[in-house]
Amino acid sequence: METRLAYQDDAIETLNQTITAQWKQIDALTRRIAELGERLQEAEANAPGATNERPPHY
Repeated sequence: METRLAYQDDAIETLNQTITAQWKQIDALTRRIAELGERLQEAEANAPGATNERPPHY
């Protein structure tokens, strides 16, 4: 029983470390997506030419 308990404690600790590392990565990726979204909005706002302007062949 003691051996089994020791293996279970080790497995739980390993899973906890894995979950913690994954949450850190998820948080970093979420922040990066937000940054890229802001950059995209800025780029669209600063794009040359009006978006509702008629093409020159009209």
